[in-house]
Amino acid sequence: MAHAGIKTVILLSFVLAVGFLLVILSCALWGNWLPLLVAFTFVLAPLPNALFARCGGDDFSTEYDGSGPADLGRFITAFVVVTGFALPLVLAHSEVITPGACVMSIAGGALVYGTILAYSATFKEESSDFD
Repeated sequence: MAHAGIKTVILLSFVLAVGFLLVILSCALWGNWLPLLVAFTFVLAPLPNALFARCGGDDFSTEYDGSGPADLGRFITAFVVVTGFALPLVLAHSEVITPGACVMSIAGGALVYGTILAYSATFKEESSDFD
């Protein structure tokens, strides 16, 4: 956390607020609250990756760098992210929501997920050899 300053935190919080604002406006402007599900999917998307990230293999194996649980976490995360992008498209195609709400929901969800990724990359703890 020594490399990231207060300006980084302020920028990330501003982008996150804009993302949530777009998702909420996509719901409120057209009177349909189904696009709010996109915000939930993008907030929940990094959780499997974070939960399974510590489930690595042993340090002495040089054949395969990944592990089964870490790959499962990445797969579930990718599934939830694709669901977050596809859900507004399916709802707009079936005319449950308007195309404008679809675009705003996808843009807001992408900002929310991008902010979560940027925050986790910025404040990632470096592993020490002495742990």
